[in-house]
Amino acid sequence: MSINTLLFDLDGTLIDTNELIISSFLHTLGKYYPDRYQRDDVLPFMGPTLHETFESINPEKVEEMISVYREYNIKNHDVLVKEFAGVFETIRTLKESGYKLGIVTTKVSNVVEKGLKLTKLDQFFDVVVTLDHVDKPKPDPEPILKALSLLDAKPEEAIMVGDNSHDIDGGKNAGTKTAGVAWTAKGRDFLARFEPDYMLDNMADLLNILEAENQ
Repeated sequence: MSINTLLFDLDGTLIDTNELIISSFLHTLGKYYPDRYQRDDVLPFMGPTLHETFESINPEKVEEMISVYREYNIKNHDVLVKEFAGVFETIRTLKESGYKLGIVTTKVSNVVEKGLKLTKLDQFFDVVVTLDHVDKPKPDPEPILKALSLLDAKPEEAIMVGDNSHDIDGGKNAGTKTAGVAWTAKGRDFLARFEPDYMLDNMADLLNILEAENQ
């Protein structure tokens, strides 16, 4: 079965939101727990939903903390967000080559749209599945299967590309092939532990992988 569909996580995969996310967590946690959290402490919070993260920290103030996080995040979005090297050119090539392209993210829609427009990637994606569109986020297969359904694609025809364990496990749970990105903020070795089918050093590596897969 040849590959005709590529699904991508957004943050840390297509666009570099690492500094934005880290600073948003440090700002929020610094308000409630001054001087308790350092940069390395918030890295594990990258990937899960905000609700999952803040519930694990303070179940009574989840919505309040999410509100503080999002206010800071949106205010600083355009200053701190940029696109990873090779992403725009590779996605454009995939689109021009006729591949079905989708985004599957644990972010909410309005912030996703902001990031895609800022990096001009919004023109390439047929389907965007966000946290607002599903009951269960990655690593549950629901959002990936939803994207595949909307693209009229089968799991065995797709690769899920991401920077976190949720992306790799989610792809496996949905029955797709998986590709990790070596530029993940958590480090290549961390992501390799989840045994993606491929590890990308640059997004352009996808073009060689697809050529080999579809021979």
